Amino acid sequence: MSEIAPVKRAGIWLWLPLALFVGFFVLVMVGLLRPADRDVASAFVGKPLPAFDLRASIPGRPGLKTADFADGKPRLLNVFASWCIPCIAEAPQLDALARAGVEIHGVAIRDRQEDVQRFLAQNGNPYTRIGADDLRAVQLAIGSSGVPETFVIDGKGVIRHQHIGDIRVEDIPKLLEKLREAGA
Repeated sequence: MSEIAPVKRAGIWLWLPLALFVGFFVLVMVGLLRPADRDVASAFVGKPLPAFDLRASIPGRPGLKTADFADGKPRLLNVFASWCIPCIAEAPQLDALARAGVEIHGVAIRDRQEDVQRFLAQNGNPYTRIGADDLRAVQLAIGSSGVPETFVIDGKGVIRHQHIGDIRVEDIPKLLEKLREAGA
């Protein structure tokens, strides 16, 4: 009888790695299958844009400054880069918003003029103005940590909404709603 007890205890320990693996697998699958929450509470929503004056990112388009947002009209501020793959993915949605009459200003992050021009030639140019933010100073000052990010700015230059990541087709109605709210 004394020989059977150690075998039973050893059997439990043999199943432990499998049980741990199954538990880990379940956690990973729950994380992958649950949709990501793209709404992030930003400390900058409800605050005015910081003062900035960016040089033009490309010839033929004006640069971008804080005063461009204080004319009474809500608009989008899109932070992007030519080297950003998700920025390419959101280009058709930005184009659709621009065709719908939404004014979009862009901030090109750490980019060379020729790279921005090539990006816009390949993916379209929905921007009215594009400022060059070579040191990411404006990007960080508005609470953006990556590219792409899009902000709804009201007609007084106040940040009303922050969309993190690329804009997808299903995001367009929410952005249009936030723009309507910002114009009210």
